[in-house]
Parts: sequence; C-alpha cells; structure tokens
Amino acid sequence: MNKNSLSENLTYQRKLKGYTQEQLSDKTTVTVRTIQRIEKGDVQPHLQTVKLLAAGLEIEIDELLILEDPKEEVIQRKWMLLLHGSPFLGLIIPFGSILFPLFLWIHKAEDSKVYDAHGRAIVNFHGTITLLFFLSLLSFFIIPGYNFFISGAIVLFAIIITIYNISRSLQTGTFKYPFSISFLKPKEA
Repeated sequence: MNKNSLSENLTYQRKLKGYTQEQLSDKTTVTVRTIQRIEKGDVQPHLQTVKLLAAGLEIEIDELLILEDPKEEVIQRKWMLLLHGSPFLGLIIPFGSILFPLFLWIHKAEDSKVYDAHGRAIVNFHGTITLLFFLSLLSFFIIPGYNFFISGAIVLFAIIITIYNISRSLQTGTFKYPFSISFLKPKEA
C-alpha cells in the first residue's frame, strides 16, 4: 500500500474506516470538494491538509503520504511565490514584469516540469500585458483621452490576475493566465 499515490491511499483509508467524503469533511476542516479533488488526483494538497486528513482518519501521516523530502513542499511553495510574485517588480522597474520571471524561469525550468510550465505561463501573460499596455499608449494618437482609461484597466487586470495566481499556485499548485499570447511555447515531447 505504501507505493500507492496519495489519492489512492486517502480513498482506501476513508473507505476502510467506513466514512463518506462528507463524514471525513465533518471530522476535519477540509472541504468535501477538496477531498473529492484529492481523491481524483486533480490536486496535490499541502502537507497541512494531509495532516488534517490523517488526524480525521485517526492514522499516521505516512499511511497517506510517504515523504521522501519533507522540506521539498516548502521549497516549491517559495519558488512558486517568487515566480508568480516577481512581475510586481514591473511596477517599479520598466519591463521588470517580464524580465524577472524570465530569468527565474530560465534558472528553474530544467529543475522541474512544474517550474517550466508556471514560468512559461507567467512570461507569456506578462509579455501579452506589456504589449497591450504599449498599444494602448500608442492609441493616444488615434483616440485622444481614452488611452489612460484603457492603460489603467490593463494594469489593474494584470494586478488582479497576478494576485489570483499567487494564491492559486500556493493553494493548489495550478495557475490560470487568460488571454495570453504563447511567446514561449511548451517543448515538444
């Protein structure tokens, strides 16, 4: 059983105890939806979530998850925060919203497919936003007066999406950057 994935181990232990997903949710502070997503293998939960589930099932954490390196999750969360948060430097340094994530992506892309995918998405999104921002500034000559509103809306949109993705990447390990041009395409397998 130790070689199984977390999703298989959680499902096995929950059914072994005779709990439904709702009953397990009631015994922990983990939502039913999160339990469903973990059991389907859609998400990789935080270590704290796994601890809560183990406590709710009255088992040891290693019965759900074998940790080869317990510090790896903390390290990955820090890199995710740095990758997704670095575009905010673009508010201070011109083109920083592209350059800093690009440098981090180049540095970490070979380490993990996760860093590669997140880095590409961040650079693509902020490259798109920068392009749109400059096009909106150029529109001043075409439609005087409205470009400041459009430029402000683009910057506000970028800030909101960036904050959303910082939170999403730290909680679920996923991201969603809409309306991105694929400047950096994924490697062919």
